[in-house]
Amino acid sequence: MSGTTALPESALPEPVLPVPVLPVAGLAVVAHAAGDLRIEEVPLPAPAPEEAVIEVAYGGICGSDLHYWLHGAAGESILRAPLVLGHEISGTVVRAAADGTGPAAGTAVAAHPATPGPGAARYPADRPNLSPGCTYLGSAARFPHTDGAFSRYVTLPARMLRPLPETIGLRTAALIEPASVAWHAVSRAGDVAGKTALVIGSGPIGALAVAVLKRAGAARIVAVDMHARPLEIAAAVGADAVLKADDAEAIAAVEADVVIESSGNHHGLASAIQGATRGGTVVMVGLLPTGPQPVLISLAITRELDLKGSFRFNDEINDVIAALADGSLQIDPVITHEFPVEQALEAFEVARNSAVSGKVLLDFRPTPA
Repeated sequence: MSGTTALPESALPEPVLPVPVLPVAGLAVVAHAAGDLRIEEVPLPAPAPEEAVIEVAYGGICGSDLHYWLHGAAGESILRAPLVLGHEISGTVVRAAADGTGPAAGTAVAAHPATPGPGAARYPADRPNLSPGCTYLGSAARFPHTDGAFSRYVTLPARMLRPLPETIGLRTAALIEPASVAWHAVSRAGDVAGKTALVIGSGPIGALAVAVLKRAGAARIVAVDMHARPLEIAAAVGADAVLKADDAEAIAAVEADVVIESSGNHHGLASAIQGATRGGTVVMVGLLPTGPQPVLISLAITRELDLKGSFRFNDEINDVIAALADGSLQIDPVITHEFPVEQALEAFEVARNSAVSGKVLLDFRPTPA
């Protein structure tokens, strides 16, 4: 008989897993000034205890990314230093946060790019998207700027990460952030079930709003745009009818209970007001230029329209993930192009042309040898 006694499994020490060696840099998309977009290696910051390291798979090009490239500014957020762009990303955790928060290594994730923060102005506590000190990935609103996530590897706070069910692929997951913007906009209109909805501007946010309206039970959805391709996408995700933006008579005849204005120009806002029925609601998610804008305000007054702003989102990202997971939200047709990150300049050129593209994705995964 041996004098040794086998220990129960519960008493055995936990195996020590090797800590992955992190890269020192990754290929990234960086805006230096108006017209100066570069694809270059950027260093990977060492993660703080509450931060995880993500290997990015896909990134969606947003309107703000285009503005930084084309104009050196997005609204009043002006580039004062090189800025890594991007806030619509999906990827995989390669090193979990050292403090034990957030998803484990190997978890597929999407990111909520906002960091709410207080400031001089008041805001409702339950609407942190309105906090005056809020920062956003890939934003020049403050200095130093908040770098974005258009990089092969990024360090992000674990609280930003949302684990993805196996039913959601990383390609689709790149749409979760803009779909959350659309979800928030539709929620600002209240209950849309059984109602007629009109969407002005069928770019990516408008098309995603169509998909959200469809899932929410809108009885009839009419999409409007200047170009045929966005209208095809809107129809693919649930629009019952489509109209060209110059058909003012047909737009007015819609008499929508709910209008989502996502064109971001005053002509679109005029169409939204004209297309709303008396007592209807117009949600303005398209960001108009800074400064005074011509508005059909007398018509809004005499029709008793509710005009509501919509800015980014809060916890709607969790609703979007759940709806994608159960198949009740269909958004894949919004993606029209994919480019490897090495071809980011070409991708941005395609994305700026709304007549031919919907959501354009950058693929950050290394090209197989």
